[in-house]
Amino acid sequence: MYKSTVKEIGELVEAFEEEMLLILFGPAATEELKSICVLHETIEQQENVLQPGVKLQLGEATYTIKKVGSAANQNFNELGHISIYFRDGENEILPGAILVEPGAYPKLTVGDIIRIGN
Repeated sequence: MYKSTVKEIGELVEAFEEEMLLILFGPAATEELKSICVLHETIEQQENVLQPGVKLQLGEATYTIKKVGSAANQNFNELGHISIYFRDGENEILPGAILVEPGAYPKLTVGDIIRIGN
């Protein structure tokens, strides 16, 4: 099980709703990245938790991970960084991304909990 708390929501995060993309980043995010990311701080960590079939909870919304990019677990383990797509594309997903369903964009607020695990 992985668990973290939303600490900050960048002012440009809403702009990515049209793309059905949410970017998470840990406390090490640069100033340039903070505006486009949901910053979160780990409470409970488990390595390589991003796997197809695993549940992802973002605040009140629950998703199932469908696809995991080749670098997603390493980026998430080291930086708390992951790009989450809420839509299925024609192409393979980027190495640092995951695809989840259903395709409903989450409404997050500071203090919300992020959980990954079944």
